[in-house]
Amino acid sequence: MNADRFGMDTITLAGPLEAKLAALSAAGFTQVMLSARDIADHPGGASAAVAAVRASGLRVTGFQVLRDFEGLSGNLHDYKVDIARSMLEMCRALGCDLLLACSSASAHATGDAEAIVADLRKLAMLAVPMGVRVAYEALSWGRHVNQYLQSWELVARADRANLGLCLDAFHILAAQSDLGDLEEIDPTRLFLVQLSDFMWRETPSFEERRETARHFRVFPGEGVHSAEVAGMLRALDAMGYRGDYSFEVFNDDYVQLPLPVVTARAMRSVRWLLGQVPRRSLPLRAPPAPAPGGRGAG
Repeated sequence: MNADRFGMDTITLAGPLEAKLAALSAAGFTQVMLSARDIADHPGGASAAVAAVRASGLRVTGFQVLRDFEGLSGNLHDYKVDIARSMLEMCRALGCDLLLACSSASAHATGDAEAIVADLRKLAMLAVPMGVRVAYEALSWGRHVNQYLQSWELVARADRANLGLCLDAFHILAAQSDLGDLEEIDPTRLFLVQLSDFMWRETPSFEERRETARHFRVFPGEGVHSAEVAGMLRALDAMGYRGDYSFEVFNDDYVQLPLPVVTARAMRSVRWLLGQVPRRSLPLRAPPAPAPGGRGAG
């Protein structure tokens, strides 16, 4: 594991897109997670936003987020299919090969597993001609899917090569999911891991989870679940996950701070995380050669 596997979401940072990209690069990051608003809200239009991302030299970790896609019917379903197509086209324009889709919180969505699986298959098929993969994530306040093991079971049933799983540490912690279930996941179908923490032990209601998720997340190593985040990282490394990690940290305080201050906190979190995983991939150091005419250094 090395620092290049860690990126950061633009939602954590204040200012225009170009300033965010420059701050991430200056801090030593090599990748960035983009939001659709980064493109849609750019004063120069979508083409200028795409040009800024390409000029930055940063690799785009992924593009987010398609919400409330699965389990709908009739006009609602058709509407969301059109939205999905537009987001997939934005992915392609950015040279990004990963679209994030989170489990539905809509009151109009069915909990029927077969309908959800069919919709995930459709989304994956829409993404194929765009050269895009889809990572499905369980929101901890999802109406029917709010545990990561549920999202994995649906992805496995949908069985499409470009459809995989996104794990989000916040949602796993907030829902108090069992980390032991990680061993059920095929690491080759895990497309992304998002990392963050928060400052209190429990969020018992969906409303508390939403409020905490959207305003009070912190970087790993700053919150009260450091042991759990470190344990999750070690478990993922042990099971063979070799993909990207991205900080998804919605925090009202961070967007009031200068960009270098926030990116420095993020890079400090990277160093903390790297210290939590055994460095098994490093070669063993050879023992020192014996001194001429004497014994080794022991």
